[in-house]
Amino acid sequence: MQIAFDAKRAFHNGTGLGHYSRTIIGSLAHIYPEHDYWLLNPKPSVSFSMQGPQLHEVRPSQWLHTVLSAAWRSRWCKQWLVNNKIDLYHGLSHELPFGIHKTGIPTVVTMHDLIPERYPLQYGLIDRKIYHQKFRYACQTADRIIAISEQTKADIIDFYKIEEKKIRVCYQSCDPRFYQPVTEPEKARIRQKYNLPTRFFLSVGSVIERKNLLQVCKAMDLLSRQLDIPLVVIGNGGSYKKKVKAYIEEKGLQHKIIFLLENPIAIQDPDFKRALDFPAIYQSAIALLYPSYFEGFGIPVLEALCSKVPVITSNRSCLPEAGGPGAYYVDPDSAEAIAEAMLSIVTDTDKAAQQIQAGWHYAQEFTCEKTAAKVMQVYQELVR
Repeated sequence: MQIAFDAKRAFHNGTGLGHYSRTIIGSLAHIYPEHDYWLLNPKPSVSFSMQGPQLHEVRPSQWLHTVLSAAWRSRWCKQWLVNNKIDLYHGLSHELPFGIHKTGIPTVVTMHDLIPERYPLQYGLIDRKIYHQKFRYACQTADRIIAISEQTKADIIDFYKIEEKKIRVCYQSCDPRFYQPVTEPEKARIRQKYNLPTRFFLSVGSVIERKNLLQVCKAMDLLSRQLDIPLVVIGNGGSYKKKVKAYIEEKGLQHKIIFLLENPIAIQDPDFKRALDFPAIYQSAIALLYPSYFEGFGIPVLEALCSKVPVITSNRSCLPEAGGPGAYYVDPDSAEAIAEAMLSIVTDTDKAAQQIQAGWHYAQEFTCEKTAAKVMQVYQELVR
């Protein structure tokens, strides 16, 4: 097969959508090398590259398409797909080129979540309208929809009235490096590199209201007299981050909450930008704290399970799907529940070890081989 991807985020995005795109493309190319994979990239990348004998980067060649690269990605690339006899097109992040249904090329779109529909007030009016138009068109037009969780599948049916028969749930994987144990000397090197404490809790994700960092900080305050263990935060934000930092200052927690993206080394280091140092950071942590109100999947939960690190996460949305039997589940509205789980991990080491083992076993269901096989099965439904 000649398979083309919307690879914008694979080349330019350092967060969840980028990690998903790079992982699935790389896994497919490695496990199914008999196919060719064409990566449509609207502009040159300075952050990420994807190389391999089956991987072919495609960028706009005409002057106007280069200047208006967003239009090339969303509309004009269709002619390239037709001219090059592409067998299947996969939009990896909620989108398909407008009008692609007229080309006769089978299409797949991955829907990660419908958060702009569930939480519209967290987005500006123009952004809401753009997301609604793109997401709905992609779901209505695609021959198959890949939902990355049962929660996302249910939302697609609920919000867009899409027939269940064309939706396939294909869970995502994470970078295989998270499955590999990091040596103690390497963990020590990474801690020294970023000036991290020997013991710490970890929070990973954008510092936005939905991710719920404020409740984590409230739990830290509740435990301030019982535990002298800081929190390391990987993520950034705007107005909500200011609200969180105001609370931290009010409670005198400045020395206990470390925002890693305020460290000049992390800001500038290419290995941090590409998450190459993340497995060592995860495996140095006491636990991942991820009590999000809502996710499409929650990839940091899987990364922590693969890293054999305890996970405290929300009992809502898809997070029980991501965490399985190995996670500690809490009410995300309850700082007391979060604090209780944190204290349990530190004091009840036998239970923590059991949870780690259960989490590691559950994580084997999300290997690159298994997730790529499910995606390839979707392709083969359309191209035989």
